[in-house]
Amino acid sequence: MTANSMVPITGRRDWACRVGLYGQAAWGPARVFLCAVCAVLVFVPAGDRLAPAAPPSPVLPEMVTRDIVKAIDAGLTYLARTQRQDGSWLSTGGQGAYPSVMTSLAGLAFIAGGSTPESGPYARNVTKAMNYILNVAESQGDGLIAGPGSESRSMYGHGFSMLFLAQCYGMESDERSSGRIKKALDKAVAIAAKAQSRKQGPSPGGGWYYTPESNADEGSVTVTQLQALRACRNVGIKVPKSTIDQAVAYLKFCQEPDGGICYSAQSRGGSRPAISAAAIACFYAAGIYDRATGGKGDEAAMVEKLVNYVRGKVSVESGGEYGGYWFYTHLYMAQATYQRGGDDWKGYYPKMAKRLLATQMADGNWNGDGIGYTYGTAIACIILQLPYEYLPVVQR
Repeated sequence: MTANSMVPITGRRDWACRVGLYGQAAWGPARVFLCAVCAVLVFVPAGDRLAPAAPPSPVLPEMVTRDIVKAIDAGLTYLARTQRQDGSWLSTGGQGAYPSVMTSLAGLAFIAGGSTPESGPYARNVTKAMNYILNVAESQGDGLIAGPGSESRSMYGHGFSMLFLAQCYGMESDERSSGRIKKALDKAVAIAAKAQSRKQGPSPGGGWYYTPESNADEGSVTVTQLQALRACRNVGIKVPKSTIDQAVAYLKFCQEPDGGICYSAQSRGGSRPAISAAAIACFYAAGIYDRATGGKGDEAAMVEKLVNYVRGKVSVESGGEYGGYWFYTHLYMAQATYQRGGDDWKGYYPKMAKRLLATQMADGNWNGDGIGYTYGTAIACIILQLPYEYLPVVQR
């Protein structure tokens, strides 16, 4: 077995189920301690090899089947196998572009399965990914986190990198690594706040565009920044409240009469299903809910209208809708539906799992939106692993 070849983690994950790790709503010290105990008792290395998995238990998170577990394991194994020597991924595995985006998404996929920089079957992969993103941040020096190689739309890389590092920061106990992450995130938050668009024409400002100096706005970049900033704030990184408030106000301004969110505050362009699904997740992360999830007043009515629009426009069974970005749309649709819970989630997850299992390639990957295998595989694994509740940013 090579260093990147991992034994199936079914037994390890099931053991975690038996001690009650899944289903906890908070990511606190007690849960981190339990994860560490799991690492000592279950994730025991033997040289370059992992200890054999414990016998599988029948206990799994609700709606997660053995076939889903196999698909997840195959996807994570593919990602581990295609990680480059420097810790990065490119859009098509060992080739392609967008290293900071792909590395962050792949790292999040491993964290969604319970691995951290310090424990779990893919701890080494998470650590290498974390160090790659930190090296990118430190090499640029100005706070922007966007790796080389066709990342002209650098704010995407910046947002996903912030999100990934924030998740690592909440799990990393090594003082030196924690210090590096905090320094990188402090600078990253500062440049994100500075890059936020200012009032211009009909636009109230508060959005983001492809590059920091643009002073323009676009919905998909904006939701990436907002979710990342919330993740930073959740782990104790200082984020100006005004930056969050302006971003939330921006999304409200972009709501169309049909309830959806338009492409841009400046150009409008009609409601976009993908951005609308992402906006739900962002509103929930910002503590703004519809009535069904505890909200009240005008804000609740606004989010409820948005939810109803997305329900009517986004489905698992769809084909080439959403501008060809099916995986991107469902990265956020899955998060929003999971956070809503109840019948929405119970109706969504089995259908999504069925489609993903039917479209997985023989070597464990998914080709997402024509962007590549790393992208598709990471997103598919994140979606399938939401019931494990290991990603703090999407916990209920």
